Amino acid sequence: MVSQELLEILRCPACVREKDGLLTMVKDTWLVCQDCGRKYPIVDDIPVMLIDEGDKWVATGAEALPVPPPAR
Repeated sequence: MVSQELLEILRCPACVREKDGLLTMVKDTWLVCQDCGRKYPIVDDIPVMLIDEGDKWVATGAEALPVPPPAR
């Protein structure tokens, strides 16, 4: 699980330059950007903070995200 301290400093790499890029934990396995809606999987307790990875899930609703996230 991602620690609360790490969650407080992590930001969406696509939004951080123009907006806050704040992330919300969803289903304990996803980080969702509050600004753009990109969704970043957490694999083996490591957030995969790649813009391309977040783009894959932007159209998927938070309730439809798979648990665990699929392997890359």
